[in-house]
Amino acid sequence: MVKLKVTTVGSSAGIVLPKEVLTRLKIAKGDSVFLTESPEGFRITPYDPDFERQMGLARKVMSERRDVLRALSK
Repeated sequence: MVKLKVTTVGSSAGIVLPKEVLTRLKIAKGDSVFLTESPEGFRITPYDPDFERQMGLARKVMSERRDVLRALSK
């Protein structure tokens, strides 16, 4: 567990992530992160959950329609 303090950033509020957290999330200064709500609380992730959902659907279609996609690629 890491305790974070809310601080003033310009006219907004923000938190500072320690270097170890940035390393584990594989993010750097200037990257975007996504805050999502889950039954357990909030999650911070570098992965866009909407994009991940769309890619899951695309993988399913590609798997189900492999023959059609192979024919179209010729």
